[in-house]
Amino acid sequence: MGPASLKTELQSALSARFGSYLNFQEKPAPELLFTGIPEVDAIAGGLPRGCLTEIVGPPSSGRTSLLDSILAAATSAGEICALVDAGDSFDPETAAAAGVNLDQLLWVRCGARPADALKATDLLLQGGGFGMVVLDLGDIPPRQVRRIPLTSWFRFRRGVEHKPTCLVAMEQEPCAKSCASLVLEMRRQRECWSGAAGCSQLLDGAVVQAARRKPAGRDLTTKAQRHQESFLVSSCLGGSTRTA
Repeated sequence: MGPASLKTELQSALSARFGSYLNFQEKPAPELLFTGIPEVDAIAGGLPRGCLTEIVGPPSSGRTSLLDSILAAATSAGEICALVDAGDSFDPETAAAAGVNLDQLLWVRCGARPADALKATDLLLQGGGFGMVVLDLGDIPPRQVRRIPLTSWFRFRRGVEHKPTCLVAMEQEPCAKSCASLVLEMRRQRECWSGAAGCSQLLDGAVVQAARRKPAGRDLTTKAQRHQESFLVSSCLGGSTRTA
């Protein structure tokens, strides 16, 4: 007997005994915000409001490009967004080039102080009024992020619950455990170069892999757009050309 049959049989047995005192109600599916990248939305289904989503991955994995795309999609739709920048790594010029409406974005700089970032996120969630709140811990060493007590993640989950706000945490590895409703993992597979062999070549972008780790899902490999990913990778490498 499968899980669905067992659930139906249990509900019937309890309803027969307790009648109207026991009413089973399915939890309604949360409203979703889309990332602006159809390939990612195809595997994630969108980012749920009233829930905590984790986007994880090492440096140069496409994490920042995905964040810019998410903010661009949200601000273009008229959402007021807040970015708690724990590592002071946000680049407004790059974000604007990716389509983020900076007039719709509150940027909170925390000077590489994770404790301040947690307090700011808590205040934003309690205050309300935001369609999206992003806690960017991506440039904070994972050993520091792992020290964040689980009670803080539970507080965030309770703070965003039943609100029209999408809470996103950016990290190098997942830390929120059961408090996260959705976990997306980003991985860089390879760089893409253009130009003739034997000559200097131009960095054209990167191929990254997006995987839904919670709930369990399938992987997807996609080529990042030039105006997002190539800027990120070239700035990390300190240049935009190479000699073959």
